[in-house]
Amino acid sequence: MRESYISQRVAALKPSGIRRFFDIAATMKEVISLGIGEPDFDTPKPVIDAGVRALQNGATHYTSNAGILGLRKALSANLERLYGVSYDPVEEMIITVGGSEALYLSATALLDPGDEVIIPTPCFVSYQAEVFMAGGVPVEIPCHMEDNFNIDPVRIEAAVTPRTKAILLGFPNNPTGAVATRERLLEIARIAEKYDLIIITDEIYDRLVYAGHQHVCFPTLPGMRNRTILLGGFSKDYAMTGWRIGYACGPAHLLKGMLRIHQYTVMSAPTVAQEAGIVALEDRDEAVMMMVEEYDRRRKLIVPEFNRIGLPTFEPKGAFYAFPKVSVTGLDDETFANRLLQEEHVAMVPGNSFGAGGEGFCRASYATAYEKIEEALRRIERFVNRL
Repeated sequence: MRESYISQRVAALKPSGIRRFFDIAATMKEVISLGIGEPDFDTPKPVIDAGVRALQNGATHYTSNAGILGLRKALSANLERLYGVSYDPVEEMIITVGGSEALYLSATALLDPGDEVIIPTPCFVSYQAEVFMAGGVPVEIPCHMEDNFNIDPVRIEAAVTPRTKAILLGFPNNPTGAVATRERLLEIARIAEKYDLIIITDEIYDRLVYAGHQHVCFPTLPGMRNRTILLGGFSKDYAMTGWRIGYACGPAHLLKGMLRIHQYTVMSAPTVAQEAGIVALEDRDEAVMMMVEEYDRRRKLIVPEFNRIGLPTFEPKGAFYAFPKVSVTGLDDETFANRLLQEEHVAMVPGNSFGAGGEGFCRASYATAYEKIEEALRRIERFVNRL
């Protein structure tokens, strides 16, 4: 018998640094986890009620491959209301199993073996893995705290080669909380036009922005709608992580290829989640704004405290993460996170999990109760003082 039947490509994948620390923390007592990027709020009650009604009314069967047309229409109207970008619900939208499947479909549909995708880092842990699994080559371009973790168009353009097919963006950013400026995004648009590249833009945190900052929806930029795949979902904005409902929008010829993969892999997204998603989009701004207000309150606690403790921290403008620089303690991010977990029972994620641009930092999610964050900060300060 062969030593291993696992493909070399899968064997080469690195385990998720986020899940690894979460799994360790789950075996320990009295751990405060600042690790997993999941809202601590329950799904809004009207959305839950809609899911229950859908089950009671027999919504237990497949939908069309692309998803319930009513949900696609509601999503199309919502994107036009929020950002002024319009998509045909029939030809230009797919409802997916979370934003993660939307990313998988994008990479798999676009990439041939050896195609390169430029990825600004730090970034969500799945970006490089999805490109790699699709046969592509991820090309990381680090962003820096000194530049507010903004995109560096000069370095991105310098990384373009004849094999470059796409640029993969994630703003508001996980793990830094950075919000890309319109000026920098316009430079990325110029590069995309100049070199005939596709933009894959993951905007799952689009509603979670603070302090008057505005999210820029990339396909609204001049000339970008027809060369952009817009990814999003309901997990973060509407606290619906467990419902597994996301979407992809883009030009019909690109979405057609993605739909082909979707129909052979998952058939359709969960029916009850789609029905609930319609209600989430029906004037659920009140619930979203309530969550944003509370996240902002926590943000105003955790960032100044990290800085006071002696861990320089960029002020996040979006998502729900702080990204303190822990290398100032003399420890690398992996050692810092391991020792903090073992000695003080606080879980943060090493920055190297998010690409080379994250080395020397740790990610702390403030999507947890205010009182828990206060206690976590006390423990972190005690740990840092010992160092």
